[in-house]
Amino acid sequence: MARPPIPKRICKKPRYSAFAPMEPVEAEDRGEPVVLTVDEYETIRLIDLEGISREECARRMSIARTTAQAIYNSARAKVARCLVHGLELHIEGGFVCICDGTAGCPNCTRNQGEEQQECEQCGSL
Repeated sequence: MARPPIPKRICKKPRYSAFAPMEPVEAEDRGEPVVLTVDEYETIRLIDLEGISREECARRMSIARTTAQAIYNSARAKVARCLVHGLELHIEGGFVCICDGTAGCPNCTRNQGEEQQECEQCGSL
């Protein structure tokens, strides 16, 4: 029996959900949009933008380091494909638990020092 999936902890939803090349693309050159899941977005944000280690990224998302690495590698490949081939990028989906700032998420930098409460979405602290 397969192990049930564990939701990845995400501090907030992405501000933007789609990106596209500014230059017009010929209809025959336009490929299918690439879908970046919200957990892939979060690994890019944490590792590349915030500059934290993969280990710290895994801790914040409440997943194994190897899982964080696999998600990060997938995300980087998708972003590279969009940049090189001029494809649209859509950010959506993924099995995540999004902190809204009220659950006292220990991983969310907006809630440092607040009392921790159980997350209403996934039940974890």
